[in-house]
Amino acid sequence: MDLSELERDNTGRCRLSSPVPPVCLKEPCVLGVDEAGRGPVLGPMVYAICYCPLSRLEDLEALKVADSKTLSESERDRLFAKMEEDGDFVGWALDVLSPNLISTSMLGRVKYNLNALSHDTATGLVQFALDQGVNVAQVFVDTVGLPETYQERLQQRFPGIEVTVKAKADALYPVVSAASICAKVARDQAVKNWKFVEKLQDLDTDYGSGYPNDPKTKAWLRKHVDPVFGFPQFVRFSWRTAQSILETEAEDVKWEDSETGDQEGPGKIKSYFSESPQTCVRLPHRYFQERGLESATVL
Repeated sequence: MDLSELERDNTGRCRLSSPVPPVCLKEPCVLGVDEAGRGPVLGPMVYAICYCPLSRLEDLEALKVADSKTLSESERDRLFAKMEEDGDFVGWALDVLSPNLISTSMLGRVKYNLNALSHDTATGLVQFALDQGVNVAQVFVDTVGLPETYQERLQQRFPGIEVTVKAKADALYPVVSAASICAKVARDQAVKNWKFVEKLQDLDTDYGSGYPNDPKTKAWLRKHVDPVFGFPQFVRFSWRTAQSILETEAEDVKWEDSETGDQEGPGKIKSYFSESPQTCVRLPHRYFQERGLESATVL
C-alpha cells in the first residue's frame, strides 16, 4: 500500500483507492464500511470501504477474511495482498484522517465531534465509489453510535441502495471484514512509517498500543510533551489523556485581553523570554522557524 502522499503531508487527510474492477461497473455490488484507530490517542484514524459483485461474494468469503482485530499483523498483510491479487473482482478505497485533523475538528470554534466526523467520512467513501461508477446495490456498515439512527441517515442519503448498519458488522459480514483489514493495514503502516515534522530529541518509537490506558503510551506522551507547544502532531491532543498530561507537565499560560501592568508570576507570556544571554544554544521551535520569527530580548 503506497502511503507516500500521507508521508509528504500528514497534517490533514489522505485518500487512497484501488483501480475499479471492470466487473464492478456492470454487475450489482455489495460494499462494506469499517474503520481502524478510532480509540487510540496516537496516530491517524482510517476509514475504508471494500466492494465486490454480489455474484462473487462467495469468492471473497473463500479468502477467509475476518474481523481485523482477531488477526495478527502478518495475517492481515497476507489477506490484503490476496485481495490485491484478486483485483479483477475486489476493489477498495480509504481515507486516512490525521491526528491533527481529528483534534482540530473536535476543538474548533464550531465543534465537530468524532461520531459526526466518522459518519461524514463513511458517507464520503460510499459516494466516492458511486462517483467512480461502482454499481453499488447493498451497503453494510459497522455502526458508530446508535445503528438505527445511523442506518436511517445513510438510507436517506442513498435511497436507491439497501443499507444495513449493525454493531460488530466486521464479524458478521465478510465484505465489512475485508474493509476492516484494509483500514487496519493502512493504519499500521502509517504509524510505523510516521514522519515527525518536529525535531524531537531522543525520539522513542516504542509507543505501546497507542491506547489511552496503556502505561507505555502514557510514558511516551510524558516524555515527548513540550512545556510550551505541547505534543507532536502524532498525538490527538483533544483526548482526555493528552489534556491531563498537558495540565500537569506543561506551562500554564494566561492570556490578557489588555495590559494590567508588569505583574510577575507563573503563566505570564514574559516568562518565555529572557533578558540575559542564553547560556546554551537551542534551536527555536518549528512554529518560529516556519514564520521567520526571532526571540525578543525586550518586551
